[in-house]
Amino acid sequence: MLIHVVPAIAEEASGPTYSVKRLCSELSAQGVDLNLITLDWAPVANPPLFLRQFPLGVGPRRLGRSPLMSRWLSDQGRAGKVNIIHNHSLWMMPNVYPGRVARRFDIPLVVSPRGTLSPVAFSRGLLVKRVFWPLLQKPNLDCVTSFHATAISEYEDIRRMGFRQPVAIIPNGVDIPELGPKSKSNHRVLLYLGRIHKIKGLDMLLPAWRAAQNRFPDWVLRIAGPDNGGYLNEIKSLAERLQLKRVEFVGPVYGEAKWQLYRDADLFVLPTYSENFGMSVSESLAAGTPVLVTKGAPWHGLETQEAGRWIDIGVDPLVASLEELMARSVEDLAAMGARGREWMVNEFSWSSIADQTIEMYRWLTSGGKCPRFVLVN
Repeated sequence: MLIHVVPAIAEEASGPTYSVKRLCSELSAQGVDLNLITLDWAPVANPPLFLRQFPLGVGPRRLGRSPLMSRWLSDQGRAGKVNIIHNHSLWMMPNVYPGRVARRFDIPLVVSPRGTLSPVAFSRGLLVKRVFWPLLQKPNLDCVTSFHATAISEYEDIRRMGFRQPVAIIPNGVDIPELGPKSKSNHRVLLYLGRIHKIKGLDMLLPAWRAAQNRFPDWVLRIAGPDNGGYLNEIKSLAERLQLKRVEFVGPVYGEAKWQLYRDADLFVLPTYSENFGMSVSESLAAGTPVLVTKGAPWHGLETQEAGRWIDIGVDPLVASLEELMARSVEDLAAMGARGREWMVNEFSWSSIADQTIEMYRWLTSGGKCPRFVLVN
């Protein structure tokens, strides 16, 4: 049996909520016996059969302490039922329990940091992490059998932290939506879709939009996504101070409404400071919309695939690329989006991602030739 562990899957706008659950679904469809265990932060719509949720115990909510989850993991390890434990993310107790159980019962352990080891992410909440890291988190990473990174930049983060175990570089997959018509509009659309959070670079996007808005009166900036920690009010206040025109805040969107926003957009933008993958980039491309993203996200392939732009972090590079792309015709941007969609279909399907993940698991349990996507240096 395979056990996947992630602190939460109820936050629909969070990348791991989608990617971990979707990976488990594809693995299960391919015949892998698995359980996905998580905390019961909130009800999960249509929970899959492989999902097990555990209640929070006594202690700070942010730590996610769950004695019942810890005990269940130990019971499975003691019974000899577990072939591999695969932990996703760091910095909460559900990310500590897997290492303890793997070490105690000699079970191969895979850890996917999911962006938590990037310099920007590591610096957030540093005072707490200075205690949590040496006492709880790092000792449970020293026993990792193999790390899993979604991009080469995350591999570099793992090595920068001093870990020398093998690292499998396997990207997240993406569902490919049906192509459909755009909604009727008098404007062309520049879209941001994601959490409204400081790390996403909206404080760069709004000044960049101010520089471009008068030159492109036929464009509107649409900002979609859930508020994270009250940051939405800061961004709205910034928009007012900058006296921005044609900026729409549409709130969180999910399901088919989300895909329609991608279809309606002429260009997607993610001006992030740090991203281990960037699910919104792959989703936009899958919907046929070209992307402008900073080098805070690992999407250098946008340039080689001619599906968008991958630029330096900063307002000036963002302004320059916005002006270049927004000046292009509808047909030019649509052609870039079509190339991006083909790229997603060919290299990022979930069946392909699951195949690579299964290959990694087999190598860890049975040995043999090292998979081509695993770096051991």
